[in-house]
Amino acid sequence: MFSSFDPCWCAGYDGAMSYNTFGHMFRVTTFGESHGPAIGCVVDGCPPNIPLTAADIQHELDRRRPGQSRFTTQRREPDTVRILSGVFTHPASGEEVTTGTPIGLMIENVDQRSKDYSDIKDVYRPGHAGYTYDTKYGFHDYRGGGRASARETATRVAAGAIARKIVPGLLVRGALVQMGPHKIERASWNWDEVNNNPFFCPDAKQAAFYADYLDEVRKGGSSVGAVIEIVADGVPPGLGAPIYGKLDGDLAAAMMGINAVKGVEIGAGFAAAALSGEENADEMRVGNDGKPRFLSNNAGGILGGISTGQPVVVRFAVKPTSSILTPRRTVDRHGRETEVSTKGRHDPCVGIRAVPVGEAMVACVIADHYLRQRGQVGASPTWPFDPPKT
Repeated sequence: MFSSFDPCWCAGYDGAMSYNTFGHMFRVTTFGESHGPAIGCVVDGCPPNIPLTAADIQHELDRRRPGQSRFTTQRREPDTVRILSGVFTHPASGEEVTTGTPIGLMIENVDQRSKDYSDIKDVYRPGHAGYTYDTKYGFHDYRGGGRASARETATRVAAGAIARKIVPGLLVRGALVQMGPHKIERASWNWDEVNNNPFFCPDAKQAAFYADYLDEVRKGGSSVGAVIEIVADGVPPGLGAPIYGKLDGDLAAAMMGINAVKGVEIGAGFAAAALSGEENADEMRVGNDGKPRFLSNNAGGILGGISTGQPVVVRFAVKPTSSILTPRRTVDRHGRETEVSTKGRHDPCVGIRAVPVGEAMVACVIADHYLRQRGQVGASPTWPFDPPKT
């Protein structure tokens, strides 16, 4: 029983026990389960007078939507978003704009098939969260994984569509750079190609290979993982804070908060361990505009937890989908050993649809830090366009 003096109830306390909210100035609270009536989110802290319609959000949701190719789950969800609050018709322009109050978004679930899970409701799927949810809460929603399902990430994509509008000139793009053990050829990277194939792959030749590769995986009843790379251009220098408010620290936490993500790296990441000090250091010269110009970007656009103005580069690894047809040894809720194979509709590579999710989370973190920085330095005549004068 909480008392009125319990610290968990203090205003502004970020350690709330529910952990369904992320961000500080730009805050997102998500709700809903895979097979519930709806999923959604509340976005708080968005500045007023930003043009926003459901179509702006729908564009991003359509990129993540299931059932668009044979390479993703065949669950047919239109993912139609409704804006419930936080927008109003501006009296002068006639545009729908944000009001500065919480923005409520809802997406109905219309194609649940909970009966697909009835036979395994008491069985723990290896690699899935059923066991850990049971140990924490005493039960778990076995219908599609409940809150642990990738279905929840649609709400983050919706929030990310709003976040993209907050930072002037921000461009956040993502691509699948590895599927299973197969990496793309970086010399063939073409951003325009990302929208030309169902894998968000920037390498046309490798995308064709992935089609055949994933067909074999899918037909075999198995799954594979992937590595996703997100690049944010137009990030102002100065975002982030030393030690406990690092931009890269918050980005890493946001990526790890995506279901099925098992690893994150910034810039050169783990590859930096194999570089020499000379190779890893991002040397600087003076550009034609009189500002520092970096000759490389091993730091991924962040030094000391603070953005440099270079592109912010984040990669994350997504594990293979846990729900597969191949029988796996496990135990049930009653402590009995058994085997399980999961029927139903599942992504043979959930990393494909993680691309727009990763973009959204990066956009949310950068928007949050942008608003934090603006709140700290105010209407500075130099930030975010010029470096501080010395």
